Amino acid sequence: MTGEQRQPRTRGLSLWTTRRWLRTGVAVSLAVLAVLGLTGAWVLARTGTLSKDLVDVRSPALSTAIRLESAILNQETGIRGYGLTGTPGFIAPYERGLTEQRTSSARLAELLADDRSALDDLKAVQESTARWQRRIARPVAAAKPGAPSPLAAERAAEGKAAFDRVRANLNRQQERLRADRLRARDDLMSTMTLRNWVFGAIGLVILFLTAVVFEGLRRGINRPLERLGADARTVAGGDFDHPISPTGPADLRRLSGEIDSMRRRLVRELAFTEEARVRLDAQAADLQRSNAELEQFAYVASHDLQEPLRKVSSFTQLLQRRYGGQLDERADQYIDFAVDGANRMQTLINDLLDFSRVGRLHNAHQSVDLDKVLEQTLSALSVGIEESGATITHDPLPSLVADPTQMGMLWQNLIGNAVKFRRPGEPPKIHVTAGREGDLWRFTVTDNGIGIEPEYADKVFVIFQRLHTKDAYSGSGIGLAMCKKIVEFHGGTIAVDQTHRGGARIVFTLTPEPPENSGSFTVPEAALPGTEQAR
Repeated sequence: MTGEQRQPRTRGLSLWTTRRWLRTGVAVSLAVLAVLGLTGAWVLARTGTLSKDLVDVRSPALSTAIRLESAILNQETGIRGYGLTGTPGFIAPYERGLTEQRTSSARLAELLADDRSALDDLKAVQESTARWQRRIARPVAAAKPGAPSPLAAERAAEGKAAFDRVRANLNRQQERLRADRLRARDDLMSTMTLRNWVFGAIGLVILFLTAVVFEGLRRGINRPLERLGADARTVAGGDFDHPISPTGPADLRRLSGEIDSMRRRLVRELAFTEEARVRLDAQAADLQRSNAELEQFAYVASHDLQEPLRKVSSFTQLLQRRYGGQLDERADQYIDFAVDGANRMQTLINDLLDFSRVGRLHNAHQSVDLDKVLEQTLSALSVGIEESGATITHDPLPSLVADPTQMGMLWQNLIGNAVKFRRPGEPPKIHVTAGREGDLWRFTVTDNGIGIEPEYADKVFVIFQRLHTKDAYSGSGIGLAMCKKIVEFHGGTIAVDQTHRGGARIVFTLTPEPPENSGSFTVPEAALPGTEQAR
């Protein structure tokens, strides 16, 4: 066979998958085992047949033929003694011999029913014996006892010749039966030898197939998988440039190729991720500097605005007290505008300062009993609650690990809003609920006030976002934005329940324990300009 003829065959075998190799190997093994099994079954059946023929036919036939000979000899002995002496005692062996002859002949005929030659021998024995009995035995046995039989003496020579023929037929029968038994024994021994060789060959073939299957699995599956595992462990250890070498059957080579493709993609992703990480670190550093500058600016601006604003507020109030009513009505109105603007500016700056401190200065997490915090909040808001006639109820509230100051600011803003945004002429009714929801606590604050339209459900949490004029409802527009910042700082979320009607319902969640990343980037207070002045 030329190389050009071998190459397509080799290439064809290289396309075989593990399943095809296994199916082919199993099919060949089963075919070989089936042939050996059929051969072994035939040998066993042949051994059983020969053994049964030897034990159940040949040996019993020879033994029966010997008994038949003994029965005929007993007849001859009894007739000869009776013919010579006339003694009746010699008749008994003759009669027993007749009975045994009939029994043995019937048994031989049964055993040798399938052997034509043996039946011919039996027939010859029976015919010669019957001729001797007719000419000699029965006439002598019929003679009167007490005296020798004259017939025995007359036919002595004829009787001897007739019985010699009987003896010859018996010997020929027994020789044939011995030869048949010996031949059956030889056949049995040969078949048993063949059986031993066949089963020995079956054992050797099974061992050979086992070794071939084991070696095939080792070379075709185990070794490629071990190599693939070693390459994968090398890649997993950090050497992402290590190639995955395809070996083994076609499906294992495809698997190796897919893993190597995944490795190459992982290398590209890691390169891209590393590049993105570098850019992200740079952006994070820029954002950190920007946040620090913004916090510094907000903190400094809030503190630095306090001093000139206090002067403006103090002098406008002094102007109002001293010259109120002494100028014209328009001047009094201008003074009132100035005082009101200064006061609102003061409130706005304080609220902005509180908003900037959430998560930066107030970050002392400890176990907080929300029931007690809510009671303290209601006490602080008692004047507004009493003036509005508000009714405030609440479910039992849990204890959480949180910042107590921020929790107080949260309740104060939510309860304060519920009291402030009430319907005209209708006293506020406020109810607070708390319930466990998975790993979080879910709270609701429900009132019967003016409510929040669905289109404004997200806007109300934006800082300085107001839905009403300051003349209708006072405030700086920071309250719900501060609530959102506090809740998110404690790992929760806050939203308006848009399905609620007849008022507003604020829903928020809190974690029982503070999240790990709850500490946002902060600027130490001592590092900010104006800190000592603010204190």
